[in-house]
Amino acid sequence: MRYWPKEVEVEIVDDGTGKAEVPAKRAGHGLIGMRERVALHGGRLVAAPRPGGGFGVQTTFPLGHPR
Repeated sequence: MRYWPKEVEVEIVDDGTGKAEVPAKRAGHGLIGMRERVALHGGRLVAAPRPGGGFGVQTTFPLGHPR
C-alpha cells in the first residue's frame, strides 16, 4: 500500500508458484465486478499477468472521494 497526497494505491501480486488446481465453478463477477466496485469510488483497477509469471492487481483510489 502506498499513500500519495491525493490518492492511495493498493497492489496485490502472486508469483504464480502455487498449485495449478482448477477451482470449482463459483458464482461471482470476477475482474469485471472488481473494476465496477473500484470505479464506484472513483478509482482505477489494473489486473494482468505479470512478466515472468504470476498475476497482479493494482488499484488506485482518490482520497476524499464523495460516496
